[in-house]
Amino acid sequence: MARITKKVKLFIVRMLAEFETPTQAAKTVKEIFNLDVSPQQCESYDPTKRIGQDLSQELRDKFFEYRRIANEELEAIPIANKRYRLQLLQGLVDEHPNNPVFTPKWIEQAAKEMGGQFTNRQEITGVGGKPIETVNSNVSTESYLAARERVIDEY
Repeated sequence: MARITKKVKLFIVRMLAEFETPTQAAKTVKEIFNLDVSPQQCESYDPTKRIGQDLSQELRDKFFEYRRIANEELEAIPIANKRYRLQLLQGLVDEHPNNPVFTPKWIEQAAKEMGGQFTNRQEITGVGGKPIETVNSNVSTESYLAARERVIDEY
């Protein structure tokens, strides 16, 4: 197991906190610091994994600080931006306008992007965009309560 400095440890912690794999972290450490570390050794700097449960409190705090920052800065990733995704699709359509297989798929993808299908927010409406109609059944409150009491008594 290679001995690593605090600077390298913090680098590995940051990579793992930013959702890089231990294998990718090991390769990057080799490229930047010219230091051979195994993916398993890198994984030991991830407190969310079993192997990283004994990580020092200082590195553990740094990991979760980096993770919080990474989650807050999702817009910094271009593909997380709707406009960027649409520009990529437009570039593909412009580059290959007569592609009978992919052009319809790209157009469908763009329509889904514009319709908000790839978001967590979806509006559900009734016919013609009106509110969904709810129909109350003919069950009276008294009969509902009586049926509920029967079920409770059975247990």
